[in-house]
Amino acid sequence: MALLEVARISKRFGDLRALADVDLAVEAGQIHGLIGPNGSGKSTLMKCIAGALVPEAGTVRFAGRDITRTPPAARARAGLSIKFQITSVVPALSVYDNLLLARQSRASLASLLRSTSRHLLHEPVVADLERFRLLARADQLAGTLSHGEQQWLEIAMALATNPTLLLLDEPTAGMSLEERRLTGELLAPLRSRCAILIVEHDLDFIRDVSDVLTVLDQGSVLDSGSVDAIQASRKVQEVYLTRV
Repeated sequence: MALLEVARISKRFGDLRALADVDLAVEAGQIHGLIGPNGSGKSTLMKCIAGALVPEAGTVRFAGRDITRTPPAARARAGLSIKFQITSVVPALSVYDNLLLARQSRASLASLLRSTSRHLLHEPVVADLERFRLLARADQLAGTLSHGEQQWLEIAMALATNPTLLLLDEPTAGMSLEERRLTGELLAPLRSRCAILIVEHDLDFIRDVSDVLTVLDQGSVLDSGSVDAIQASRKVQEVYLTRV
């Protein structure tokens, strides 16, 4: 059984059919890339998985449980975490305190009331900062980080709750080529911690980091398979030659 199973999901906005009978499966320990032309339904599908949107038909199952209509907060408690394209770090707090707050979201009320969580979480926060190349920026205000560094901080914050599935919506948007390369290096080892579903427009990046690719076009799955199989798919080549 896959960790995430999306079955025949459909969603409309008025007369616009955003998704039509979409199937998707993400296995544990897998980095799964979701690609497609603009308007193909990628963000709508991610929002249906995260709980920001409720589909009109179909089901979303996570860890064997039907979460199609489960509120986002309950999905998060079940082990699903998401980082949207626009960063949501707290710019007036230090990089360290942003990560500490993310980890404190799972701390017990008793430890928060006794003010012990900061001491208990110090080592994990430092480890996160080191893993995401932010240790030297620990005392710096998050709002002064470069765009790429803010993206890395938010990915670290999304991982702070120890999810079993991480959703990333265009994590390299606005990054330099070097920042994109480093982001790939940071994500690759995360397979041992959680599965990852990534929406991306950067085909070189998504090809290099993904185990499996699913291609959406006009709200439907055009093709799905290994990176090599998708690169060889004539259907996919036609779409990217004519519509991207």
